[in-house]
Amino acid sequence: MKITSYLTGCLLTLVLVSCSELSKIEKSTDIQKKLAYANQLYKDGKYNKAQILYGDIKDAFRGSAQAEDLLYNYAYTYYYMGDFETAAFYFKNFVSVFPNSERATEVDYMQAYCFYKLSPRVQLDQTNTTKAIAAMQTFINMHPTSDKVNDANKIIDECRQKLEDKEFDAANLYFKMGLYKAAGVTFSNLMLDYPDSELGDKYKLLEIKSYYQYALNSIPEKQKERYETVVTQYLNFTDLYPTSKYKPEAEKYYTLAQNYLKTVQNKQDEEISQQ
Repeated sequence: MKITSYLTGCLLTLVLVSCSELSKIEKSTDIQKKLAYANQLYKDGKYNKAQILYGDIKDAFRGSAQAEDLLYNYAYTYYYMGDFETAAFYFKNFVSVFPNSERATEVDYMQAYCFYKLSPRVQLDQTNTTKAIAAMQTFINMHPTSDKVNDANKIIDECRQKLEDKEFDAANLYFKMGLYKAAGVTFSNLMLDYPDSELGDKYKLLEIKSYYQYALNSIPEKQKERYETVVTQYLNFTDLYPTSKYKPEAEKYYTLAQNYLKTVQNKQDEEISQQ
């Protein structure tokens, strides 16, 4: 207990001394002294305290030889503290101020990477995911020989997969809610938006299934044209995915639609013959 109390007391003393020293530095008018202390705090991983001092003095060093290092560290304090939105702003600001810096490529990448870090789980709004894709593509276009291009491409693929999953979840939700036309349109858009997806044939099957349910639940006057849509989409399926494992299931909806259309046609033929 005595040892624990002693250690706690020592730690508290160190914290108080550190806070007291930072307070003195903040009140100082010596900007070089502030910068040196901020740099040491940054080196020691005390990013919150370093950030406070850098923020106080960054305008005073504008145009100086030390400004580049200061703004570089300042941007990274936000990144290391998990404030990726502000970090992205200051990374962009760094490149604007120092476009010819040796660090420009790195900082360009970090700005894009911050949007990637801000990308949330699939169920949430994907605005930052879209920004990450755009920023990473811009990085690749501007720095095609960078050793970060492979990483940027992997991040783009990951973000696109997240957007694809988001759209797929929306289509599924429409289907579960009985909004079959909206589901069919969304599954169709999935194939247009992600033509290289490995799940293209699955999306096409679900589009056919959605349009079948849409036809089945329609008023009689609308059923014929909607079952015809099922037939058309099935024929499109066989053209696009002739060897798909989903073909037998797709064919089931095609057969049901065809049976309905044959029944309608037979009824029409019978009515004509009776006239």
